[in-house]
Amino acid sequence: MSVIEALLAGLSSGEVEIVDLTAPLSPQTPVLRLPAPFANTIPLSLEAVSDFDERGPAWGWNNIHTGEHTGTHLDAPVHWATGRDGLSVDAIEPSRLVGPAVVLDVRDEVAENPDFLLEPVHLDKHTAEHGPLPEGAWLVLRTGWSAFNQDADAFANADDAGPHTPGVSPAAARWLAASPITGLAVETVGIDAGQAGGMEPPFPAHHYLLGANKFGLTQLQNLDRLPATGAVIVAAPLPIVGGTGSPARALAFVSA
Repeated sequence: MSVIEALLAGLSSGEVEIVDLTAPLSPQTPVLRLPAPFANTIPLSLEAVSDFDERGPAWGWNNIHTGEHTGTHLDAPVHWATGRDGLSVDAIEPSRLVGPAVVLDVRDEVAENPDFLLEPVHLDKHTAEHGPLPEGAWLVLRTGWSAFNQDADAFANADDAGPHTPGVSPAAARWLAASPITGLAVETVGIDAGQAGGMEPPFPAHHYLLGANKFGLTQLQNLDRLPATGAVIVAAPLPIVGGTGSPARALAFVSA
């Protein structure tokens, strides 16, 4: 039996399960809100082209209005100043979008402190228990934050000091940028913590990871269904020519 035949047999028998990690995309999907004077992206809206009417009696279709970085989406290196000479989303090799999932579960820490930051000590502990990060892996930060992804205010968790959401410290971002992973996958609106604008450098996950030609994958859900190791993630962004990112469908293959 070939590898593909074995996979198909596993899917047919239920030994392999496909878990959809993608948050539903709608006008209510939370989007990143930057303070003035910075410009913001737009949420999703649909404009009917025809709706089984005189504009097209047998078909319905819509124009899509939204930003590259809306909902579950992939950040390409050209999204950030440190990666501006790197890959746009259409230039990413498909092989780099598929890889093993390495899941760090920090839900307990985040429940106590929404500003929790992943540090190198957490990464060192995980690799001591589970082995080195595999080449081409997605480092998945399981925070539980997707519980809020249908409530924009709770998802942002903002006050006068800005948003309070978990992420990675500058030291952890440097650690990951030097590792063999393909990218960082998170449940929050972006790959940086809510307070990352005040860090040095600002937004260190973007700074270091995109600058190292790695990717971000954001606003995931159902991460509680992934084991610490052993799953495979497939990220499927649109190949937008010159795009800095794209809404994406993210799936995981998991042994049942």
